[in-house]
Amino acid sequence: MQAELIVDARNAVGESPVWVPEENALYWVDIPAGALQRWSAETGQLDAWKTPEMLACIARHVDGGWVAGMESGFFRLHPRNDGSLDSEPLAHVVHARTDMRLNDGRCDRQGRFWAGSMVLDMGANAAVGTLYRYSAGQRGPLDARLNGFIVPNGLGFSPDGRTMYLSDSHPQVQQIWAFDYDIETGTPSNRRVFVDMNQHEGRPDGAAVDADGCYWICANDAGLIHRFTPDGRLDRSLAVPVKKPTMCAFGGPRLDTLFVTSIRPADDHDPQSLAGGVFALAPGVNGLPEPHCND
Repeated sequence: MQAELIVDARNAVGESPVWVPEENALYWVDIPAGALQRWSAETGQLDAWKTPEMLACIARHVDGGWVAGMESGFFRLHPRNDGSLDSEPLAHVVHARTDMRLNDGRCDRQGRFWAGSMVLDMGANAAVGTLYRYSAGQRGPLDARLNGFIVPNGLGFSPDGRTMYLSDSHPQVQQIWAFDYDIETGTPSNRRVFVDMNQHEGRPDGAAVDADGCYWICANDAGLIHRFTPDGRLDRSLAVPVKKPTMCAFGGPRLDTLFVTSIRPADDHDPQSLAGGVFALAPGVNGLPEPHCND
Protein backbone atom coordinates (compact mmCIF):
# COMPACT_ATOMS: atom_id res chain seq x y z
CA MET A 1 0.00 0.00 0.00
CA GLN A 2 2.70 2.42 -1.10
CA ALA A 3 2.04 6.15 -1.11
CA GLU A 4 2.29 7.85 -4.51
CA LEU A 5 3.56 11.41 -4.82
CA ILE A 6 1.02 13.20 -7.02
CA VAL A 7 2.31 16.78 -6.59
CA ASP A 8 5.83 17.76 -5.57
CA ALA A 9 4.27 20.89 -4.11
CA ARG A 10 7.01 21.71 -1.58
CA ASN A 11 4.38 23.43 0.56
CA ALA A 12 5.58 25.04 3.75
CA VAL A 13 2.39 23.83 5.44
CA GLY A 14 0.08 21.96 3.08
CA GLU A 15 -3.36 21.48 4.61
CA SER A 16 -7.11 21.03 4.10
CA PRO A 17 -7.36 18.77 1.03
CA VAL A 18 -10.87 18.66 -0.47
CA TRP A 19 -11.91 16.50 -3.42
CA VAL A 20 -14.25 18.11 -6.00
CA PRO A 21 -15.87 15.28 -7.98
CA GLU A 22 -17.37 17.37 -10.80
CA GLU A 23 -13.89 18.71 -11.59
CA ASN A 24 -12.09 15.42 -10.91
CA ALA A 25 -9.69 17.59 -8.95
CA LEU A 26 -8.15 18.03 -5.52
CA TYR A 27 -7.93 21.43 -3.83
CA TRP A 28 -5.80 22.22 -0.80
CA VAL A 29 -3.94 25.14 0.82
CA ASP A 30 -0.44 26.20 1.77
CA ILE A 31 -1.06 28.13 4.98
CA PRO A 32 1.87 30.60 5.27
CA ALA A 33 1.98 31.16 1.51
CA GLY A 34 -1.69 32.14 1.49
CA ALA A 35 -2.22 29.86 -1.50
CA LEU A 36 -5.26 27.95 -2.71
CA GLN A 37 -4.06 25.13 -4.95
CA ARG A 38 -5.72 22.73 -7.39
CA TRP A 39 -4.51 19.50 -9.01
CA SER A 40 -6.40 17.99 -11.92
CA ALA A 41 -6.46 14.19 -11.77
CA GLU A 42 -7.24 14.12 -15.49
CA THR A 43 -4.43 16.33 -16.80
CA GLY A 44 -2.04 16.65 -13.87
CA GLN A 45 -2.22 20.43 -14.20
CA LEU A 46 -1.50 22.46 -11.07
CA ASP A 47 -3.18 25.83 -10.51
CA ALA A 48 -2.74 28.28 -7.62
CA TRP A 49 -4.41 31.44 -6.35
CA LYS A 50 -3.05 33.93 -3.82
CA THR A 51 -5.20 34.97 -0.86
CA PRO A 52 -4.94 38.26 1.08
CA GLU A 53 -4.17 36.51 4.39
CA MET A 54 -2.71 33.21 5.50
CA LEU A 55 -5.16 30.53 4.40
CA ALA A 56 -5.77 27.70 6.86
CA CYS A 57 -8.82 25.67 5.81
CA ILE A 58 -11.46 25.49 3.09
CA ALA A 59 -14.91 24.06 2.45
CA ARG A 60 -16.91 24.14 -0.74
CA HIS A 61 -19.85 26.54 -0.86
CA VAL A 62 -23.26 25.33 -1.98
CA ASP A 63 -23.46 28.20 -4.50
CA GLY A 64 -19.94 27.72 -5.86
CA GLY A 65 -16.53 28.85 -4.75
CA TRP A 66 -15.23 28.31 -1.24
CA VAL A 67 -15.60 29.31 2.37
CA ALA A 68 -12.23 29.70 4.04
CA GLY A 69 -10.79 30.13 7.51
CA MET A 70 -7.94 32.65 7.37
CA GLU A 71 -6.16 34.90 9.85
CA SER A 72 -8.94 37.27 10.84
CA GLY A 73 -12.00 35.10 10.28
CA PHE A 74 -14.13 33.45 7.61
CA PHE A 75 -14.15 34.50 3.95
CA ARG A 76 -15.82 33.61 0.64
CA LEU A 77 -13.32 32.84 -2.10
CA HIS A 78 -13.96 32.73 -5.84
CA PRO A 79 -10.95 31.51 -7.87
CA ARG A 80 -10.99 32.66 -11.49
CA ASN A 81 -9.64 30.92 -14.58
CA ASP A 82 -7.27 33.82 -15.23
CA GLY A 83 -5.46 33.18 -11.95
CA SER A 84 -7.17 35.96 -10.01
CA LEU A 85 -9.15 35.36 -6.84
CA ASP A 86 -12.07 37.33 -5.40
CA SER A 87 -12.34 37.32 -1.60
CA GLU A 88 -15.16 38.59 0.58
CA PRO A 89 -15.09 38.69 4.40
CA LEU A 90 -18.02 36.87 5.97
CA ALA A 91 -17.45 36.98 9.72
CA HIS A 92 -14.46 37.91 11.83
CA VAL A 93 -13.20 36.50 15.09
CA VAL A 94 -11.79 38.39 18.06
CA HIS A 95 -8.56 36.61 18.89
CA ALA A 96 -7.21 36.49 22.43
CA ARG A 97 -3.86 37.72 21.06
CA THR A 98 -2.75 39.56 17.95
CA ASP A 99 -0.40 36.76 16.82
CA MET A 100 -3.11 34.22 16.02
CA ARG A 101 -4.82 32.69 13.00
CA LEU A 102 -7.42 30.07 12.27
CA ASN A 103 -6.16 26.53 11.77
CA ASP A 104 -7.92 23.25 10.97
CA GLY A 105 -11.57 23.37 9.88
CA ARG A 106 -14.37 21.61 8.04
CA CYS A 107 -18.16 21.49 7.69
CA ASP A 108 -20.46 19.34 9.77
CA ARG A 109 -22.93 17.11 7.90
CA GLN A 110 -25.49 19.95 7.92
CA GLY A 111 -23.16 22.48 6.26
CA ARG A 112 -22.01 24.54 9.25
CA PHE A 113 -18.34 25.45 8.98
CA TRP A 114 -16.15 24.91 12.04
CA ALA A 115 -12.56 26.10 12.55
CA GLY A 116 -10.20 26.46 15.48
CA SER A 117 -7.66 29.20 16.23
CA MET A 118 -4.06 29.01 17.44
CA VAL A 119 -1.08 31.18 18.28
CA LEU A 120 1.38 31.30 15.38
CA ASP A 121 4.30 30.28 17.59
CA MET A 122 3.54 26.79 18.92
CA GLY A 123 6.50 27.18 21.26
CA ALA A 124 4.53 29.79 23.22
CA ASN A 125 2.46 26.92 24.67
CA ALA A 126 -0.51 29.29 24.88
CA ALA A 127 -3.83 27.58 25.59
CA VAL A 128 -5.89 30.39 24.07
CA GLY A 129 -7.06 28.49 20.98
CA THR A 130 -10.79 28.61 20.36
CA LEU A 131 -13.25 26.66 18.24
CA TYR A 132 -15.68 28.75 16.20
CA ARG A 133 -18.76 27.82 14.19
CA TYR A 134 -19.89 29.74 11.14
CA SER A 135 -23.35 29.07 9.76
CA ALA A 136 -25.78 30.67 7.35
CA GLY A 137 -26.37 34.37 7.70
CA GLN A 138 -23.96 35.08 10.55
CA ARG A 139 -22.13 38.38 10.45
CA GLY A 140 -19.96 40.26 12.91
CA PRO A 141 -17.67 38.62 15.46
CA LEU A 142 -18.35 34.95 16.11
CA ASP A 143 -18.83 33.54 19.58
CA ALA A 144 -16.43 30.95 20.96
CA ARG A 145 -17.97 27.48 21.08
CA LEU A 146 -15.10 25.68 22.82
CA ASN A 147 -11.83 27.08 24.13
CA GLY A 148 -8.67 26.30 26.07
CA PHE A 149 -6.75 24.63 23.22
CA ILE A 150 -3.17 25.19 22.11
CA VAL A 151 -3.46 23.80 18.56
CA PRO A 152 -7.03 22.64 17.82
CA ASN A 153 -6.99 20.17 14.98
CA GLY A 154 -8.43 16.93 13.62
CA LEU A 155 -12.05 18.05 13.16
CA GLY A 156 -14.30 15.29 11.88
CA PHE A 157 -17.91 14.12 12.02
CA SER A 158 -19.34 10.62 12.08
CA PRO A 159 -21.40 9.47 9.07
CA ASP A 160 -24.68 10.24 10.87
CA GLY A 161 -23.28 13.56 12.07
CA ARG A 162 -24.01 12.82 15.72
CA THR A 163 -20.38 12.53 16.87
CA MET A 164 -17.82 15.30 16.50
CA TYR A 165 -14.08 14.63 16.78
CA LEU A 166 -11.46 17.20 17.73
CA SER A 167 -7.78 16.98 18.67
CA ASP A 168 -5.04 19.16 20.08
CA SER A 169 -1.76 18.66 18.20
CA HIS A 170 0.51 20.33 20.70
CA PRO A 171 3.25 18.09 22.14
CA GLN A 172 2.05 18.91 25.65
CA VAL A 173 -1.48 17.67 24.87
CA GLN A 174 -1.74 15.13 22.02
CA GLN A 175 -5.33 14.15 22.71
CA ILE A 176 -8.29 13.34 20.46
CA TRP A 177 -11.75 13.92 21.91
CA ALA A 178 -15.22 12.80 20.88
CA PHE A 179 -18.35 14.85 21.54
CA ASP A 180 -22.04 14.14 21.24
CA TYR A 181 -23.26 16.47 18.50
CA ASP A 182 -26.78 17.89 18.25
CA ILE A 183 -27.41 18.00 14.51
CA GLU A 184 -30.39 20.35 14.92
CA THR A 185 -28.54 23.09 16.80
CA GLY A 186 -24.92 22.32 15.90
CA THR A 187 -23.94 21.99 19.55
CA PRO A 188 -21.23 19.63 20.87
CA SER A 189 -21.50 18.19 24.39
CA ASN A 190 -20.27 15.33 26.57
CA ARG A 191 -16.60 15.75 25.75
CA ARG A 192 -14.54 12.63 26.41
CA VAL A 193 -11.13 11.24 25.42
CA PHE A 194 -11.44 9.22 22.24
CA VAL A 195 -7.72 8.46 21.75
CA ASP A 196 -4.72 9.42 23.86
CA MET A 197 -2.13 9.93 21.14
CA ASN A 198 0.65 9.89 23.72
CA GLN A 199 0.15 6.11 23.53
CA HIS A 200 0.70 6.03 19.76
CA GLU A 201 3.31 7.20 17.28
CA GLY A 202 3.06 10.82 16.15
CA ARG A 203 1.09 13.91 17.11
CA PRO A 204 -2.56 14.16 16.00
CA ASP A 205 -3.02 16.50 13.04
CA GLY A 206 -5.74 16.72 10.36
CA ALA A 207 -8.31 13.96 9.98
CA ALA A 208 -11.06 12.36 7.89
CA VAL A 209 -13.90 9.94 8.61
CA ASP A 210 -14.64 7.02 6.28
CA ALA A 211 -17.94 5.39 5.30
CA ASP A 212 -17.53 2.82 8.09
CA GLY A 213 -17.35 5.59 10.67
CA CYS A 214 -13.63 5.08 11.32
CA TYR A 215 -11.45 8.08 12.06
CA TRP A 216 -8.23 8.61 10.07
CA ILE A 217 -5.69 10.94 11.67
CA CYS A 218 -2.37 12.14 10.30
CA ALA A 219 0.40 11.29 12.78
CA ASN A 220 2.69 14.28 12.43
CA ASP A 221 6.38 13.62 13.16
CA ALA A 222 5.83 9.88 12.58
CA GLY A 223 5.09 9.74 8.83
CA LEU A 224 1.93 7.73 9.43
CA ILE A 225 -1.84 7.93 9.02
CA HIS A 226 -3.69 6.00 11.73
CA ARG A 227 -7.18 4.56 11.41
CA PHE A 228 -9.19 4.29 14.63
CA THR A 229 -12.48 2.44 14.91
CA PRO A 230 -15.49 4.24 16.46
CA ASP A 231 -14.61 2.69 19.82
CA GLY A 232 -11.12 4.20 19.71
CA ARG A 233 -9.17 1.08 18.76
CA LEU A 234 -6.18 1.42 16.41
CA ASP A 235 -7.13 -0.57 13.31
CA ARG A 236 -4.19 0.10 10.96
CA SER A 237 -1.43 2.57 10.13
CA LEU A 238 -0.34 3.62 6.64
CA ALA A 239 3.07 5.12 5.92
CA VAL A 240 3.94 8.14 3.79
CA PRO A 241 7.53 9.01 2.75
CA VAL A 242 7.63 12.25 4.75
CA LYS A 243 7.89 12.90 8.46
CA LYS A 244 5.11 15.46 8.76
CA PRO A 245 1.79 14.53 7.12
CA THR A 246 -0.81 17.14 8.00
CA MET A 247 -4.31 16.23 6.81
CA CYS A 248 -6.03 13.52 4.80
CA ALA A 249 -9.16 13.44 2.64
CA PHE A 250 -10.97 10.84 0.59
CA GLY A 251 -11.34 11.40 -3.12
CA GLY A 252 -11.28 9.88 -6.56
CA PRO A 253 -14.35 8.76 -8.54
CA ARG A 254 -15.23 6.12 -5.92
CA LEU A 255 -13.90 8.01 -2.91
CA ASP A 256 -11.45 5.16 -2.38
CA THR A 257 -8.24 7.21 -2.58
CA LEU A 258 -6.78 8.85 0.50
CA PHE A 259 -5.03 12.12 -0.32
CA VAL A 260 -2.49 13.45 2.19
CA THR A 261 -0.86 16.88 2.44
CA SER A 262 2.38 17.57 4.29
CA ILE A 263 4.84 20.09 5.73
CA ARG A 264 8.23 21.05 4.34
CA PRO A 265 10.29 22.37 7.28
CA ALA A 266 12.19 25.58 6.64
CA ASP A 267 15.51 23.80 7.23
CA ASP A 268 14.82 21.07 4.66
CA HIS A 269 17.07 21.95 1.73
CA ASP A 270 17.43 18.41 0.39
CA PRO A 271 16.49 18.48 -3.32
CA GLN A 272 15.47 14.81 -3.07
CA SER A 273 13.14 15.41 -0.15
CA LEU A 274 9.44 14.88 -0.81
CA ALA A 275 8.41 16.96 2.22
CA GLY A 276 5.62 19.40 1.45
CA GLY A 277 4.25 17.13 -1.27
CA VAL A 278 0.75 15.76 -1.77
CA PHE A 279 0.36 11.99 -1.74
CA ALA A 280 -2.28 9.41 -2.68
CA LEU A 281 -2.84 6.03 -1.05
CA ALA A 282 -5.27 3.16 -1.60
CA PRO A 283 -6.58 2.55 1.94
CA GLY A 284 -8.97 -0.27 1.04
CA VAL A 285 -12.05 1.58 2.26
CA ASN A 286 -14.33 4.32 0.93
CA GLY A 287 -14.81 7.81 2.24
CA LEU A 288 -17.78 10.15 2.38
CA PRO A 289 -18.49 13.24 0.25
CA GLU A 290 -17.51 16.45 2.01
CA PRO A 291 -20.57 18.59 2.84
CA HIS A 292 -20.94 22.02 1.26
CA CYS A 293 -21.16 25.11 3.44
CA ASN A 294 -24.76 26.29 3.14
CA ASP A 295 -24.36 30.01 3.95
